[in-house]
Amino acid sequence: MRYVEALGARISVIGLGTWQFGSREWGYGPDYAGKTALELVHRSLELGINLIDTAEMYGRGSSEKICGRAISADREGYFMATKFTPLLPLPPVLITHGYRSASRLGVKEIDLYQMHWPNPAFPISMQIRAMGTLLERGLVKNVGVSNYSLTQWLKAEKALGHPILSNQVHYSLLSRKPDLELVPYAQANSRIIIAYSPLEQGALTGKYGVHSQKTGVRRVNKFLRPQGIAKTAPLMEELVRIAEEKSASVSQVALAWLVSQPNVVAIPGASAVKQLEMNAASSDLELTDAQWETLASYRPF
Repeated sequence: MRYVEALGARISVIGLGTWQFGSREWGYGPDYAGKTALELVHRSLELGINLIDTAEMYGRGSSEKICGRAISADREGYFMATKFTPLLPLPPVLITHGYRSASRLGVKEIDLYQMHWPNPAFPISMQIRAMGTLLERGLVKNVGVSNYSLTQWLKAEKALGHPILSNQVHYSLLSRKPDLELVPYAQANSRIIIAYSPLEQGALTGKYGVHSQKTGVRRVNKFLRPQGIAKTAPLMEELVRIAEEKSASVSQVALAWLVSQPNVVAIPGASAVKQLEMNAASSDLELTDAQWETLASYRPF
């Protein structure tokens, strides 16, 4: 496993996204939250994955609770990241929710506490300022944001008066907006881009065709609709070709494309331990410059 080091933090380039922990919309069945999810977190650490990302809104706190149970035996090995839901991002609310998240996680200090998205009804400066209180109290070690533009990220950092370690954004071979400003900024300023949905809910795995059955949230994924599958076909053909050359899976190549970039980490979810192990192995998959550039040249959307 490779790691990114920034502002004193050391984070695995492949993390584990836990939106599916305790959330029914993924359709993983009743045994997932009580058994498989715990196995995934435990196996993550064995594979060198220390970044576990969750949020208070995932399963209405269930994901945080499951993560808390899973890390209880080896808290120090993990880099725990969670997110505040800014429906009412007033300082007293954020502070209260920060303590509640820490309690559900069973930790005294949250490694990375993130604003889940910018609430357009409130000034950025007001939304972020209470994070400083949590830093001062020692409840939060690092502050992050999510779904922020570069302008919003810079405004938040100025208002906080403290470096904001990361910006968690939708980023994959099919969602390339972060290429324009966010990734260059992170690379030039010792910050981190955390890529969520790096495999687009399976669209970049080669598993789903036009006639494949999609369940849960995948039924509304534009990349998995017939028109989306048709648009991505040339990219998928290239991914398959490179995967064969590298004796790797399509998903491993798609992840390797992301995390081969400095200061970029990815947090794919996993439905089973085997999938987690394959995700972890992508951190050591080396693409040639030509392969990376060829994949980068495809922009179907």
